[in-house]
Amino acid sequence: MSARPAGSLWGVPVYEYRCRTCDEVFELRRAMSEADTPVSCPQGHAETVRLISSFASVSAAPEAPVGPCGNQCACYPE
Repeated sequence: MSARPAGSLWGVPVYEYRCRTCDEVFELRRAMSEADTPVSCPQGHAETVRLISSFASVSAAPEAPVGPCGNQCACYPE
């Protein structure tokens, strides 16, 4: 296993931003502590807003049946 260089962005989340001037959507890999720090779009405009991102997780495990409140609630005993 190779060592990661100090200051590397490996394992740092990717945040999505939208420019309010040109409407471009772009991504930046930043430390969580920098997520709300102002950023310019690739065109150089300063008026940007961070977007709420979602992701999908795929698993090879079979899915358990889910009740109306999820699979860990009182209305769906295991």
